[in-house]
Amino acid sequence: MDLNQVTLEAVDFDASVDFYKTLGLHLIVLSEGRYARFERPSGSSTLSLHKAEQPVASGTVLYFEVEDVERRCRELVGKGVTFDTTPTEERWRWKEARFTDPSGNRLCLFHAGPDRRFPPWRLTGRTHKAV
Repeated sequence: MDLNQVTLEAVDFDASVDFYKTLGLHLIVLSEGRYARFERPSGSSTLSLHKAEQPVASGTVLYFEVEDVERRCRELVGKGVTFDTTPTEERWRWKEARFTDPSGNRLCLFHAGPDRRFPPWRLTGRTHKAV
């Protein structure tokens, strides 16, 4: 099984489309004013936006991994993106910078390298079967 796409609700649809294009995602599907789908510069999963009049508040955080968090933050700040936190080395060995999109969806730029899937505290002896 592979994660195909994540869909976020967007109150200000046009501002949200522009925001994700600013992040560097490539717009591949657009149904004017109500639905958009993006692909990332790398990987196979997609991100879509769906117009919502009153989005449901979510505790979900969408993570985008980049090689150099500080450099990417500087680039995005130069394009008008505002971050809620500066790049921070977290105790779980990831560097993170958090921000929100125009509809209030919570996002995080991060770099974890091999620790993303193989942290020192990873459970051992567990096998994974493809579905």
